[in-house]
Amino acid sequence: MLDRSERTVVLAGVGGDSHSVGIITLRNALQRAGYHVRFLSIQNTAAELHAAAAGADAVLVSNMDGHAAYYLRDLPSLRAEEPDGAVWYIGGNPSLAGDEPAAAELAGLGFDRVFLGYVEPAEVISVLDRDLTVRECGFARPAAPAGRALPEVRPMPRRRSPAEQRDDVLAQWPTGHPAGRLEENAEVCAARGNLAAVQEAADRDGRTLIHPRTGVAGVREQIELFRTLEEAGADVLSFQIDSLTRNNAHEQVEMLLKESVADPGAFAGLNGFPLVNHGVEAGRSITAYFPHVPFQVRHSTRDPRLLAEITFASGITSFEGGALTYNLPYYRDYSPRQSVRRWQYVDRLSGIYHERFGITVDREFFGVLTATMVPPCLAVAVDVLETLLAAEEGVKSVSLGYAEQGNRAQDIGAIRALRRVARGYLDARGHQDVAVHTVFHQYMAAFPADPEKSRALLHGSAVSARLSGATRLMLKTVAESSHIPSGVQNAAGVALVRAAWAAEADTAAPGLADFEEELTVTEASAILDAVLGLDASDLGERIALAVERGLLDVPFSPNRWNAGKAMCARDSAGAVRFAVVGDIPLPEQVRRLHRDAVRSRLRRTGGDLDAMVESDVLRTARGDFAVWPLTS
Repeated sequence: MLDRSERTVVLAGVGGDSHSVGIITLRNALQRAGYHVRFLSIQNTAAELHAAAAGADAVLVSNMDGHAAYYLRDLPSLRAEEPDGAVWYIGGNPSLAGDEPAAAELAGLGFDRVFLGYVEPAEVISVLDRDLTVRECGFARPAAPAGRALPEVRPMPRRRSPAEQRDDVLAQWPTGHPAGRLEENAEVCAARGNLAAVQEAADRDGRTLIHPRTGVAGVREQIELFRTLEEAGADVLSFQIDSLTRNNAHEQVEMLLKESVADPGAFAGLNGFPLVNHGVEAGRSITAYFPHVPFQVRHSTRDPRLLAEITFASGITSFEGGALTYNLPYYRDYSPRQSVRRWQYVDRLSGIYHERFGITVDREFFGVLTATMVPPCLAVAVDVLETLLAAEEGVKSVSLGYAEQGNRAQDIGAIRALRRVARGYLDARGHQDVAVHTVFHQYMAAFPADPEKSRALLHGSAVSARLSGATRLMLKTVAESSHIPSGVQNAAGVALVRAAWAAEADTAAPGLADFEEELTVTEASAILDAVLGLDASDLGERIALAVERGLLDVPFSPNRWNAGKAMCARDSAGAVRFAVVGDIPLPEQVRRLHRDAVRSRLRRTGGDLDAMVESDVLRTARGDFAVWPLTS
């Protein structure tokens, strides 16, 4: 019989892919099952995987962005030099190709098993048990697992103005230099739709704008996609940037684009629009097709400075991301201190466009974070801190994002609290002229495979967004569980939202929304006051200290600076509560409320906390709900 305690499993994400919730959940399940897990977190190279495989029985590789073959192209040669003897598995969404080509390609890299799409942790463990049982021999458990110590905390990098950095930023890639003429860029921006102005009008009229996420590799294809969505009634359009650009891998993008000249199908190697490589001329040509439509760039880029320059030069006046929201959920080895300095460049550049040319750039912050079991107070606190950083640099319009968690009262209360808390802290610090908008993201974690369950989720989600009074709804589609949605599928998502609003026009917000709003305001204010009260030279340093000391602690974050102590579960009504608060500075009565809510559910359902958390994380993907939003 297999003795799991004598078996070592390497578990790791690969390449630029930033998805961490799934492998953290799988790590916990493997450890509870008795396996020794050598956990490498996300964003490993093929060489790191090969090195970690020494002495292991199995290597489990996760990839969700579809670029696994590119990231692991050197793996066969590495393994040929020194066979590791382990069984190799890969899963997630490792290829953008169809199932059969993808399976063949990945098997050719040396993987013994290829899982395409969602797989339950229990199934992974069952397959692992079977495979290791039939092996002729195993390897002894190592004396100490591979791991990474937290890097030495270094002082905040010296603050440099955009003028000091700009030449170096624009020189990062040849397309940067055409973005250098600010006056010309401003003229283009003035002739295009402006999201800040459209959102101001929507808030005055009590309308919620519909915003699909879309990005394909080719200029012509991107124009056709936008045309489809404009005809479908989308209010805002966005360039979703590809994963390689997000990791500033412009040389690799250029290689793929050149290959596509001979083979148009090579575009399948990119999962979004590579704006940096296409450059200013291409960006302007696309936005010129739709001069009255507000555009946005959405990305999660590690170093966003060049992308921001090319974005604004293209006539796009809305740019998503911030020092925490585009770091803690997405990167393993990215210091908040370095991130703060890079994002201050983006915010100051945005402020310059307003001060010199009267162009209002809307800066949106990704309060979604890891999207899974994130208490509203953390989303609010992080959004507001990034808002204050932006306001200090002259930004005059902000959009604050929040990801639906599934309890309608809590989700409505979160959006209301976002607006209140941001407005209060901006006003208190002298930024009364900064406009505040809110963004409701339809459920951002793993979707159910059952199309009917997905439709039910999207219908209920649309109603929650409308009831919350959010300025904008970020669209999801029925296809979320299996692949990147097409233009037609996004258009169907727009129609589904509008139909839900028409069918549920008279729905009232639940009475508990007021309670959840006040609770979130209390919690977020306590966190913000603690962060702003830290003894540091500036706001950026206070934010970095807050992460290092665990005052800001994002569940399921892969970032090495994130404390990782906080753990969340649902209460008996489906709202997200802290099961473990860690060092997050919540008032004692609030801590007690969370503790009692989680204990009450544990008493009702039985079992242990770890199993309950895993069940909560996977519940929606499993389709384990009768109605949406959740009622229990």
